[in-house]
Amino acid sequence: MTTPIPSSHWAIAGIDLAGSPARPTGICILTGDRARTQLAFDDTEILDLVRAAGPDLVPIDAPLSLPPGRREIGDRNGEHFRPCDRELQRRGIRFFPITLGPMRMLTERGLRLKAQIETEGLVPVECYPGGAIDVWGLPRQQHDREALRRGLARLGVRGLRAGLSGHELDAVAAALVGRDFFTGAAEMIGGEDGMLLPLAE
Repeated sequence: MTTPIPSSHWAIAGIDLAGSPARPTGICILTGDRARTQLAFDDTEILDLVRAAGPDLVPIDAPLSLPPGRREIGDRNGEHFRPCDRELQRRGIRFFPITLGPMRMLTERGLRLKAQIETEGLVPVECYPGGAIDVWGLPRQQHDREALRRGLARLGVRGLRAGLSGHELDAVAAALVGRDFFTGAAEMIGGEDGMLLPLAE
């Protein structure tokens, strides 16, 4: 993946994807420095929101690739960790291995949504809001949502009303990582099929 050309009118669609359509997915459309957030459920609803935004980049909080040697997530051959996972380990960032438990369902949905977004001519990319939030020195949403909201606002995101859900806040963080990529403040770890993460200061 190459760095997109910055534009004064770019838009980013950050997605905090749930493993099941029965659970809420957070969506953030970040245009310039202004965010609009909402919750969505099924894939059609998510795709409709993304398509309407016409984003330059779609950072998704879900695994969008498989470990080396695996053809599908249920394949027991191959490795448990991807190169980007090993880089998270090296940096001391906590994460759930994608081959364990409910992460398998999330991985299947993420791969399916990635393919659907690509058919729209858009660019999906994996990100990890929890890891990004750690790099920024902010509390994760399950620890202090209001402090996270204020911290994201300090990073230059406008329109973050009080009382946002944790799913929406993680979607904002996903979109913000996309913005950081535009400005050269984020990198792709683990190669072309890796994930976006902010640069450590």
